[in-house]
Amino acid sequence: MKTISSVVENYIKSKPFLLNSLSQGIINLTSLARVMMPELEKELGKDVKQGAVVMALKRLSEELDFKINLKISKVLRNLGEITVRSSLVDYAFAISETLLENQVKLISEINKNQDIFYTSSRGVNETNIIISRAVADLVDNIFKNEKQTHKIENLSSISVKLPQENVSVPGVYYYIFQRLAWEGVVIHEVISTTNEFTIIVRDEQIDVAFKVIKGLKVVNE
Repeated sequence: MKTISSVVENYIKSKPFLLNSLSQGIINLTSLARVMMPELEKELGKDVKQGAVVMALKRLSEELDFKINLKISKVLRNLGEITVRSSLVDYAFAISETLLENQVKLISEINKNQDIFYTSSRGVNETNIIISRAVADLVDNIFKNEKQTHKIENLSSISVKLPQENVSVPGVYYYIFQRLAWEGVVIHEVISTTNEFTIIVRDEQIDVAFKVIKGLKVVNE
């Protein structure tokens, strides 16, 4: 049986930005309840009192404040080293029988140079390679016979070390990416390992992106 509380919770959870704003207590609950009521009444098939919706929202916001802010804040307080790299190029190649062989050649060439940024991710149909612009000519040469689907220059990266508990706390990435979205940062690529993630953005947005990520740790201290 559907209840006002369950329908209100489903409504809020289907709207991520609203969910976060509610957890921060920056929404007028009475006004929100008024906006929600037509949809809630349709879902429940009966009239709903505004006061009941407000109370359901109040209980939900208190639960969210504990579930989201307490756990995620602990992870964000323990964010580790933040590393910024610039002058990157993003390549994408269609999967082929020779692609891995060429990647081995590339890694062999750049392996001794610790200053070179290199990361790669393989999907079903294509492989991405993000690398320092200093060796772009090398990539162009080694992969000249591969089908290149795109090449984007003037990119920068931000790599962040996460505490080990990030794997057991839901919403960490959502929270970070939501803040970046609010500031208008377009994430070009995301690369992650168990306790580290890297975002790739255009050079002109790197300062804003860095400020947002660094600010997450400061705000939650």
